[in-house]
Amino acid sequence: VQLVESGGGLVQAGGSLRLSCAASGRTFSIYAMSWFRRAPGKEREFVASISGSGISTYYTDSVKGRFTISRDNAKNTVYLQMNSLKPEDTAVYYCATGVSPVAVATTPMSFWGQGTQVTVSS
Repeated sequence: VQLVESGGGLVQAGGSLRLSCAASGRTFSIYAMSWFRRAPGKEREFVASISGSGISTYYTDSVKGRFTISRDNAKNTVYLQMNSLKPEDTAVYYCATGVSPVAVATTPMSFWGQGTQVTVSS
């Protein structure tokens, strides 16, 4: 399984970015997809996940109401729409997936992308 993220960059506080993660190597629509992030000097943390069907989504509290995870199973791609960005959202964002159709924050991940940098200036 290969995961390739794109869409990161530099944005001012209050701005928006949309991250994309293109997946290949297995049947995309079966498995949940997740986004994690690692801020400078901090441990990697769960951001959001979406079930294989796209029906169920989960978010960490700090991004609820600002970030939206979605997927296009026809394009084998998962997205993270990030609005109202804050400086504390600055991190490397990683796409990840495991072996389950549903994932929450504690679900083990088997495959990871290389990450994309998001920097939010104040």
